[in-house]
Amino acid sequence: MDKTLNMALVGASGVVGKKILQLLEKKGIKVDKLFPLGSSTVGQTVHFQNQDYVIGSLDDFDPTDTNITIFSAGGSVAKQYARKFVEAGNYVIDLSSEFRYEDDVPLIIPEINGSIVENLDEPTLIANPNCSTSQLLMVLKPIHEQFGIEFLNIATYQAVSGTGKEAVEELRSQTYESDAAESKVYPKPIAFNVIPQCDIFLDNAFTKEEMKLVWETKKILDPNIEVQATCARVPVFNGHSEAVFLKLSNTASREEVINSVEGNEGVCVMDNPDTLEYPTPYEQANDSEDVYVGRIRSQQIQGDTWVSLWVVADNVYGKGAALNAVQILQKLITNNKLC
Repeated sequence: MDKTLNMALVGASGVVGKKILQLLEKKGIKVDKLFPLGSSTVGQTVHFQNQDYVIGSLDDFDPTDTNITIFSAGGSVAKQYARKFVEAGNYVIDLSSEFRYEDDVPLIIPEINGSIVENLDEPTLIANPNCSTSQLLMVLKPIHEQFGIEFLNIATYQAVSGTGKEAVEELRSQTYESDAAESKVYPKPIAFNVIPQCDIFLDNAFTKEEMKLVWETKKILDPNIEVQATCARVPVFNGHSEAVFLKLSNTASREEVINSVEGNEGVCVMDNPDTLEYPTPYEQANDSEDVYVGRIRSQQIQGDTWVSLWVVADNVYGKGAALNAVQILQKLITNNKLC
């Protein structure tokens, strides 16, 4: 017998919240009762399954009315409310970074460590990984399983949609009204520029976004992989790109690396130098679910095997945010966790 799905969506009118609703419809997930929630957006409407829903107040909501809640409203909101929803009997999926590094909170990419869901025996807080981490590990998992990854160096080229609606508008205004447009979201102009900073700087001179890649790769994939990252914001509206460099434990040719990645769920290889085939955010990151990988190369350097990759994915609709959260929800449903 199917169990009733009563869902609260915090941040329903946001960039990611809207994509979550879109994916729920696309995948035919039957939501018996939907409660879109917010703070500054209370009274606005969202459209879902041929019906308009008025956004209610998160402050006034009774979480015993739901059994699943997705938080897509930032760390401060999640910190204040998420555990209260769990205590009220909800499985909670949080897209912020607030709880990702806590030992008692599973950090889940369903294709990689989704089996964690099978072992949950009570309402739990589940963290959704960082957008750059999710697309990266989708590609690295089969390579690591077959050849072993010892060291990872990554440079990200992150779209402004990862920062939110205001950042998208800032890029648009600076691009088309460059003389008058100000930089309010970012510390420097983003149009026609590359900003080598995502998130705040930490004491070690890395940014928090860079350390997220370190922490999350170790927590999800393998704590023994050494990781170094540089994250940059680029004047792209949507779609994160990554230049990835791997030191492998075992030798692997370009063809062997391609073969290890091809055929894996959620990953699409686009790699043909002769026809200039490789993924770009403009072409492959428009409401797309797959993670795309190309520019695959392998070389021997001082006796070690190094592999180079180029990875692109939709950071809002796709694996970086909305899709992964919906897939976690699907795992909870198929494993009969909602009651």
